[in-house]
Amino acid sequence: MTSRFAQVAFTPAVQEQQRAHGSDRAYQRMLDGPRQTDRIGENERYFIEERDSFYLASVGETGWPYIQHRGGPRGFLRVLDDRTLGFADFRGNRQYITRGNLDGDNRVSLFLMDYANQARLKILGRARVVEGDSSLAVEGYPAKVERTMLIDVEAFDWNCSQHIPQMFPVEAVEGTIRRLQARIAELEARL
Repeated sequence: MTSRFAQVAFTPAVQEQQRAHGSDRAYQRMLDGPRQTDRIGENERYFIEERDSFYLASVGETGWPYIQHRGGPRGFLRVLDDRTLGFADFRGNRQYITRGNLDGDNRVSLFLMDYANQARLKILGRARVVEGDSSLAVEGYPAKVERTMLIDVEAFDWNCSQHIPQMFPVEAVEGTIRRLQARIAELEARL
């Protein structure tokens, strides 16, 4: 966990719970660390650009959080520089809940999962919307781009792998099955 993530996420109420449950000392050095925004490094860049989906959370005017799944081809979420992410916002169910929430509060949280390797990356940032911009469209992907979303990264945290179920993409499983079936056919032909 980075210092900045702890400084943003560990509100006074959170710190009180940490004290009550005995984990406050383990996190104190992070709270005391530098108060600068986190920079995306090579490990984060690789992980982000390998994702074909992520979860995006925003908060509405009533205070209710909203989480939305965003998907596209691998690499549609891009690292533009060491503090900025961007993606083409493809047309979906046209409810525009996240889009409307951003008009009142630009704070977002991204949750990126790699189930096969049991890894996750949490990102806190501020979103900017560029309506009608398709500059981050993915070549060959047929979805309609409605806008570009840019995320100014404030902090991130690599979360522990405990309790992440190990799941594999269908195409990886199908490829393995095809190779095994071919090998079985080869061995059966020898018999």
